[in-house]
Amino acid sequence: MRIPTLFILLSSLLHAEPLFNGKDLSNWRIDSKSKAEHWTVKKGVIHCKSGPKKAGSVLWTKKDFTDFTLTLEYKNGEGTIDSGVMLKKAHDQIQIGISGSLKRDLTASPYIPGKGYPVEGKEAIAAVKPKDWNTLKIEVTGNTYKTWLNGVEGITYTSKTAIEKGPLGLQLHGGKNMAISFRNIEIAEKAE
Repeated sequence: MRIPTLFILLSSLLHAEPLFNGKDLSNWRIDSKSKAEHWTVKKGVIHCKSGPKKAGSVLWTKKDFTDFTLTLEYKNGEGTIDSGVMLKKAHDQIQIGISGSLKRDLTASPYIPGKGYPVEGKEAIAAVKPKDWNTLKIEVTGNTYKTWLNGVEGITYTSKTAIEKGPLGLQLHGGKNMAISFRNIEIAEKAE
């Protein structure tokens, strides 16, 4: 009896895979409305910077995901940072930086179209390192999202608008003069 139980436990363990290889954007695609000039790779880091017209842009994974744990590091650059991780298409999002509508930091909190920010991870927001690398962890199981920032628990939120499967995206919000960098982007998919 112990062997099957142990096998089930071991087979359900998550194995993280890199989404970013540290060299180029071969696992990613740039939003069809965007220009490649917003996204560059140097020394193992994805750099994102707004252009003169302050157009928005999203860098999407080429692969779709269902249930997963995503971990990434980000570092704020110049300007007012309004970024995030798009969950399964341009739909629900986990915020990074200052909300354009609420004018305050809502990092690790979900943005839900039509609902705004239904919950805030105040302890996680307080853990933001404005000038250093931050580690954001996002766990998605069905329609439930959990976040952590620099090891501090953010939110648990069940979305009524979550979709089952789709690509993940890194956002450059339009209308902003900003720069943000990403590195060590890994995902562990949950067994179905």
